[in-house]
Amino acid sequence: MKNFTLKHFRYFDALARERHFGRAAEACAISQPALSVQIKELEAMFGAPLVERSARQISLTTLGEEFLVRARRVLTEVEEIADLSRKPDGPITGRLRMGVIPTVAPYLLPEIIKRLSVILPDLELRPRESVTQALLDDLMQTRLDFIIAALPVSEPSLREFALFDEDFVLIRSGRDAHKEVPAPDKLREMNLLLLEEGHCFRDQALSVCAIRQSDPSLMMEGSSLATLVQMVDAGMGVTLIPEMAIPLETKGTRVAISRFEEGTAKRTIGMIWRRTNPLEKQLMSLAAAIRQIGQAQRERHRI
Repeated sequence: MKNFTLKHFRYFDALARERHFGRAAEACAISQPALSVQIKELEAMFGAPLVERSARQISLTTLGEEFLVRARRVLTEVEEIADLSRKPDGPITGRLRMGVIPTVAPYLLPEIIKRLSVILPDLELRPRESVTQALLDDLMQTRLDFIIAALPVSEPSLREFALFDEDFVLIRSGRDAHKEVPAPDKLREMNLLLLEEGHCFRDQALSVCAIRQSDPSLMMEGSSLATLVQMVDAGMGVTLIPEMAIPLETKGTRVAISRFEEGTAKRTIGMIWRRTNPLEKQLMSLAAAIRQIGQAQRERHRI
């Protein structure tokens, strides 16, 4: 019988994800030589290579791809068995790995951590900020327990729990504060500043403004909401930001903040987890608590 260990599975999963020995070793908190030894040991058990090595990156062999599918299945089962050891009916406790998208994390995450530390003192949150697709990949591969992102994601294996709806607001130069607020679909005729590709907020804004994804000539891009607002303050155009970002991102600027007609520009923020997670009941309770936190903060910051 082959002496496979969970360590082998986790290290190979990290290498397949990063496609680079150095980055995979860093993700696993071990040295690169130690990771290389583990992968070579795994290949020796198979008697065949699992990865094809090159100077800059690695790729998986056909055998490596097949092994990865099964290894990730094992890791998923192990994580869910570990979850079964928690008390099924009591408050959720212990470490919980959460993911949050960049257009939510700076504005809501501090309040979530502060409030949950009071009402769930035995819960240890381990947050990670990244774009939606990266978080979904980590969630489905059991590297995260739940994520907070814009809905819907429409993945049958995942449970979606709506937390709150949030309006988009128009950010213009302070010199334009007296002007009539244009309809969202009129923004495509202006110098519209949006987040770069990969951010779901970009896609939502494009949809609101009735702009096709294939027409990048209509916009300029920034790497963060802070950058976009600063570009507007410098007179480079207009942008959209979510309502929760107003206090932090517009502080100290000379921009004008305008609202669209009710219901014409908004998104739904929700909590998402795997349907197979044994902590389903506790995650529902946690989502209800986070919903209250988000709604309370939204009311405080509403202009």
